[in-house]
Amino acid sequence: MRLTTTTNVSVDGVMQGLGGPDEDRSGGFDRGGWAIPLIDAEAGGYLNTVYGSADAFLFGRRKYEIFAGYWGVMPDPSTNPIADALNSRPKYVVSASLADPQWAGTTVLQGDVTTAVGDLKANHDGELLVPGSGALVRWLLANDLVDQLDLVIYPVVVGQGTRLFPDSGPDIALELVSSRTTSRGISIQTYRPRGRPEYATSTVDPEDVF
Repeated sequence: MRLTTTTNVSVDGVMQGLGGPDEDRSGGFDRGGWAIPLIDAEAGGYLNTVYGSADAFLFGRRKYEIFAGYWGVMPDPSTNPIADALNSRPKYVVSASLADPQWAGTTVLQGDVTTAVGDLKANHDGELLVPGSGALVRWLLANDLVDQLDLVIYPVVVGQGTRLFPDSGPDIALELVSSRTTSRGISIQTYRPRGRPEYATSTVDPEDVF
């Protein structure tokens, strides 16, 4: 399977509570719902296609519970492309404590997660989508398990909340595969990880660059 991460973030990298004021108030976060006023038909269509094209989903514990409590309880999932995909296809969640998931089609990955995710990629076909799940995305990147990194960047600075990338972490070079901007200014970027970045070995005179 190809492992793709798709994450909605603000310009300052916040990924917490995008869907509503009560989606995720952990850490005293009180600015939830910042993405909804900005979503447009183009971004919505893109997300419908991404979820609809996935063959399976991989979550961290917190994102899984948010999704299960919203998408997993829709009376008629077939009326929404995202709900239909999430409810009809396999779901995997990385957790050391989740024992009895109630969302049908869920498998809990415990123990050696590197091996478990590697086995999923090696022994199944199609697309394994990681929606959000910041801690898991960072871990997957650090362990060279991500094949494609998609960022949906909303034109807003939230100013607080959990960010996709922390102040300190592994460095990763990215190759830009595609880029587009919707009519309301949402930027959709697709990258492929390319190992560690290159760094200059000497000081460059700014006049030689600019």
